[in-house]
Amino acid sequence: MSTVYIYAIDTLADWEIGYITSELNSGRFFKKGEKQIPIKYVSCTNKPITTMGGLTIMPDCLVEEIILNEKNVLILPGADTWNNPSHNPIIEMAKKFLEIGATVCAICGATTALANAGILDNRRHTSNGPGFLEMFAPGYHGTKFYEDCLAVSDNHLITAGSTGALLWTKQIIAAMNIFEEDALESWYDYFSTGESKYFFQLMQQVNK
Repeated sequence: MSTVYIYAIDTLADWEIGYITSELNSGRFFKKGEKQIPIKYVSCTNKPITTMGGLTIMPDCLVEEIILNEKNVLILPGADTWNNPSHNPIIEMAKKFLEIGATVCAICGATTALANAGILDNRRHTSNGPGFLEMFAPGYHGTKFYEDCLAVSDNHLITAGSTGALLWTKQIIAAMNIFEEDALESWYDYFSTGESKYFFQLMQQVNK
């Protein structure tokens, strides 16, 4: 069974992980028979983390306690504190995840840390707009692989800019294969447009 590790970092952008945490925790639109997926908040410290929205997160485990398994998923949320060297161990862990074919998901500021570590130099990716990574990640050399869009999935790495959380979540769910394809499309269409017809489509699909 998969475990989803979410990196708890001070100033974590709460809204960027809201879609994925709510769907994983509730399991409300999972495929029939799909088991609950554990979520563990991981950190470089065992001290409480304060998010950008003022919420307190108590880490479940430390970076060195992460279990390397190709079925596990590592989520790196955006934050204003990614330039702190204390986060280097989680970036090294991200490299190990990708090496074994496990999924790594980074959004907003987290992409700068991956860029500095060279992880984006040979994979299609995105971030907060053209020129953002060049400005904030001096170690970045992946410009030719940059795509100016909300979210990109390539070779087990899923990246997004700060406004791409919904599509990023869709791509994470697709990678985990926990929704039926039609249900995932209706879920995304509903939350991206607000049109009620997609909500009723979703209800029909999950209640088959």
